[in-house]
Amino acid sequence: MRKRILITGASAGLGEEMARQFAALGRDLALCARRVDRLEALRDELTSAHSGVAVAVRGLDVTDHDAVFRVFRELRDELGGLDRIVVNAGSGKGQPLGTGYFAANKQTAETNFVAALAQCEAAMEIFREQGAGHLVVISSMSAMRGLPRNLTTYAASKAGVAALAEGIRADTLGTGIKVTTVFPGYIRSEMNARVAKTPLLVDTRPGVRSMVKAIERERTQAYTPAWPWTPLSLAMRHLPLRWVAKFS
Repeated sequence: MRKRILITGASAGLGEEMARQFAALGRDLALCARRVDRLEALRDELTSAHSGVAVAVRGLDVTDHDAVFRVFRELRDELGGLDRIVVNAGSGKGQPLGTGYFAANKQTAETNFVAALAQCEAAMEIFREQGAGHLVVISSMSAMRGLPRNLTTYAASKAGVAALAEGIRADTLGTGIKVTTVFPGYIRSEMNARVAKTPLLVDTRPGVRSMVKAIERERTQAYTPAWPWTPLSLAMRHLPLRWVAKFS
């Protein structure tokens, strides 16, 4: 059992709900995010609801790469080790390329890929020292293909982290280090709270439940919720691009 779990981006959305569901399973948690007040409120909620569960929190902006390495080590030391690290923090900003919003697209690319690289590096340093661990990288169904409009940079960055995770998996085959890539479909979160109509959108709790289930099974790849996103992952890879664009 992976007892000690670190989750980035844990102050809201999918990360916050993952913390709740892992705490309900009796896991000790290391939670990171920029909004420390929300992390502290979540810690109080979880320790009150689940006696015996330890929850350590740290403020962390994942684009501060030096801080990523420092905070991961601090949390490892506080919990006496880390068994699983979930690279979850991300950004959904973006605009069509060439429309004057390079800054927003750049921020998304740096948060979703370069900052994820820093988190994976920090996690793998810990796991290589321990000789064991479970790295979980949260990608997106958007990673299946290039997508138009506001999703172009987001989809590219999520495809990048999926490839990064697969490379780490290839590098650690036959070791005590496992790597899981999760491709969530449309799950309600703070990031998409303003989106009124999205096909196949599921609420946060059941959507994250499917993610936690896949993570616990330590699958190499998981499309969540499995229905309908596992068959749709095949369709998205092979359908004509004009049809795939309708998913965005």
